[in-house]
Amino acid sequence: MAGSLRESFFTPCSSASTCDTDDEGVRGTCEDASLCKRCVPGAGDNFCPHWVIPCFSIPVSGYFARVHGVNQLIKAFLRKTECHCQILNLGAGMDTTFWKLKWLSCGLDIDGHILDSKRYVIIGADLREIHELEEKLKKSNMNTQLPTLLITECVLVYMTPEQSANLLKWAANSFETAMLINYEQVNMGDRFGQIMIENLRRRQCDLAGVETCKSLESQKERLLSTGWETASAVDMMELYSRLPRAEVSRIEALEFLDEMELLEQLMQHYCLCWGTKGGSELGLQEITC
Repeated sequence: MAGSLRESFFTPCSSASTCDTDDEGVRGTCEDASLCKRCVPGAGDNFCPHWVIPCFSIPVSGYFARVHGVNQLIKAFLRKTECHCQILNLGAGMDTTFWKLKWLSCGLDIDGHILDSKRYVIIGADLREIHELEEKLKKSNMNTQLPTLLITECVLVYMTPEQSANLLKWAANSFETAMLINYEQVNMGDRFGQIMIENLRRRQCDLAGVETCKSLESQKERLLSTGWETASAVDMMELYSRLPRAEVSRIEALEFLDEMELLEQLMQHYCLCWGTKGGSELGLQEITC
């Protein structure tokens, strides 16, 4: 791809004294997601096997839809900006997006909780502490003038509504041209959603922001109310139904699913939501999944 690409990953620290959930439990979900992504065939991730051990007997259809949907939005943003942009992956965990997009060809400097290079920066910061996050980003030469893509995959739901709103407001106010991709739960007011909440709570992983995950409308409204100019959302079952039939057949042939209704229920309780600010000359508002 032509142009320049700067991608930065940021992961929450564990030292926050204002934590409303068990930080260790939340961090554990990073390993779960990585294990599942390790098993997604044809997702274009040749790096995840080097980060996590193999896993078995985990349905891959939902994770394939997740990886595919996020990748489609990322690629659309890169095309619109001709790669003259930066990407901030907030709460990135062990995500390998950077490595998939571009081989790292420069040296790395490691200093405390920061790994830095000309193209790739990893920063340890608590996303609930906006001032701390912003200071560390400034030290890493974040460019607020560049079109910026922010990614939050299963991050905001572990923060209180107030905390996630503050983060979204900061993101909307910090960049002249920006796009946000958010993947997390939705339709959590029914019995299925309650069971999900109870199961996670048993693992000491409370969904502190679940009230913002009531519907696709509540997901979009959260973005619009925090300064984003456009907002779109789709549940993962709808996104799955849009996938090329050949791909769906290939994925479903890899696993035996005798309870297709259960998979549908699960995918109806996750969504992909994205918003934009500025970028009309680039056509960011036209991006769809």
